[in-house]
Amino acid sequence: MKGIILAAGSGTRLYPVTRAVAKPLLPVYDKPMMYYPLTLLIQAGIRDIMMIISEKDLDSFRRVFGDGSKFGISITYGIQKTPRGIADALIVAKDFIAGDSVCLILGDNVIYGRGLKRDMRRAAKKAELEHKSTIFGCYVEDPRAFGVIGFDEENRPVSLTEKPAEPASNYAVIGLYFYDSRAVEIAEKLEPSSRGELEITDVNKAYLEAGDLEVTLLDKKVTWFDAGTFDSLVDTISFVRRIQYEYDCIIGCPEEAAFANGWINLDELRSLGEEMSKSGYGKYLMALALRNARNNSTINKYR
Repeated sequence: MKGIILAAGSGTRLYPVTRAVAKPLLPVYDKPMMYYPLTLLIQAGIRDIMMIISEKDLDSFRRVFGDGSKFGISITYGIQKTPRGIADALIVAKDFIAGDSVCLILGDNVIYGRGLKRDMRRAAKKAELEHKSTIFGCYVEDPRAFGVIGFDEENRPVSLTEKPAEPASNYAVIGLYFYDSRAVEIAEKLEPSSRGELEITDVNKAYLEAGDLEVTLLDKKVTWFDAGTFDSLVDTISFVRRIQYEYDCIIGCPEEAAFANGWINLDELRSLGEEMSKSGYGKYLMALALRNARNNSTINKYR
């Protein structure tokens, strides 16, 4: 399975800040916003990732992420010359996907909570082995700004509507999608909507009409933020800060996720921490490496 992070938007809702810095590189507490979706892809077991960005931001992204080898993954960059909607990401990444299944995630989504890794890995297997698409939904008070899922009496998805004036439910589609190899072909056949965009809702509708769409609703213990406005960005930062202090952890840490997968070793983890040793983030990585080194030493002692 391939992974795509769509991060090419102009971020106009965050002007004037995003005139200087691409929205996905803005800090969400102690790390760039893009660290959060990147970590989710790594937790889902995806190693081959394309970041779709605007051409003017290419150097900035390369400075932050490089080729991905420090995370034990491969990162390539796709250029979206003109923002044409979320579904256009599948077309931009056509050669990268190359007939594989794909997970598409938005670069300004922060999702955190118990069971999420399990649900993502299950969705990946369904795409790869059963040719099913899985979209994730979340209960929101006012879903009119999102794609909305309608359900029948047995809680099966029966409709998808983009930004409806009268929503069929309070369940919004969040920016996390798993598709089989048909996704690119479906996207290429789309016509622009009245907004002039290729709507991801129309891709999802094609899977729904084929009987191949599944919906995973986020558990109440999972929190989702669309960090695309000043208020939501502040809320996201406050949430991350609170959780990290409360549980003495770091949310959205691709180095830790890669280490947990066995994609980087103890020495590589320690080295990544030492490069940032003056920051709390770097100190966290070094402490994580030290703790695991001690655990390994104790295990070896009693073998």
